Amino acid sequence: MNNQAFVTLDEIEQARLAIAGTIRPTLLNASPSLEELLGVPVSLKLEHQQITGSFKLRGASNAIAGLSYEEKRRGVVAVSTGNHGRGLAHAARKAGVRCIVCMSKLVPQAKIDGIKAQGAEVRIIGNSQDEAQLEVDRLIEEDGMTMLPPFDHRAIIAGQGTLGLELLEQIGDVTTVLVPLSGGGLISGVAAAIKAKRPEVRIIGVSMERGAAMHACLEAGKPIQVEELATLADSLGGGIGLDNQLTFAMTRDLVDDVVLVSETEIAAAIRHIYWQERQIVEGSGSVGVAAMLAGKIKSAGPVAAILSGGNIDMKQHHRIISGEDVDVTREDA
Repeated sequence: MNNQAFVTLDEIEQARLAIAGTIRPTLLNASPSLEELLGVPVSLKLEHQQITGSFKLRGASNAIAGLSYEEKRRGVVAVSTGNHGRGLAHAARKAGVRCIVCMSKLVPQAKIDGIKAQGAEVRIIGNSQDEAQLEVDRLIEEDGMTMLPPFDHRAIIAGQGTLGLELLEQIGDVTTVLVPLSGGGLISGVAAAIKAKRPEVRIIGVSMERGAAMHACLEAGKPIQVEELATLADSLGGGIGLDNQLTFAMTRDLVDDVVLVSETEIAAAIRHIYWQERQIVEGSGSVGVAAMLAGKIKSAGPVAAILSGGNIDMKQHHRIISGEDVDVTREDA
């Protein structure tokens, strides 16, 4: 794949116009506590305060806006670990489009409930996104529905890239941007936007140690199957697809580094973000802060970390911020 196939700055700018009335710009807050730790200014992009609680609404809204009349009539379907489904359900409801979201048994109930609350139908299939995808494929084949995947899709990536444009306008002198990394839709869009305008900015992907699919694929040099494991960063779970068309190559070519964080480090970040930053963020949204707290990030200049989602089960959040050892790798956790 060559750069001509990558999502472009022009596509991202067009997406920004298309979704302007659907999403809300999110704040960028300075973090004195993290600045003291790193020795450089640190800012947190509060994307967990997006309308549906995560950045996913950007890509979903752009994808829905680009559908034809016939595609809207037949409805849309997707596989999701939670936040994409919620964003897609919201965008589809606003556009009067039927939406079915297929999910694995690993997805927390709070995220399932959040999608249902947006008016979408949820189907729980198997123990992984790959198994849930089989139901998506059936609905496409039998009912003619349009699949809008969580990351490997031009309109989805372009929509997520609008966050990069917004970030640069808020902190023009940023040196390093920390982006939660799963299937690569967010980091591909953000990197495409930022590198087009400021190629010297370092883009660092952050993922969890347990089941970090994109990291494993980058290490292998190609898309491979990676076992999906229980993790506090549940929204970062799932594979990238063996036939990945965009995000693998874009992440490989546009991202400067990938850092992994442990379950203990993720929990510490959730606590820090609550007690020090006064924000409620889910595990997947906290990984950039986790990497900073763990001493895994060095930067010569200002750092910005994207808090990508806040759709955490509040009982679990309470246990974590209270100092309890919440080990989701155990069935009794």
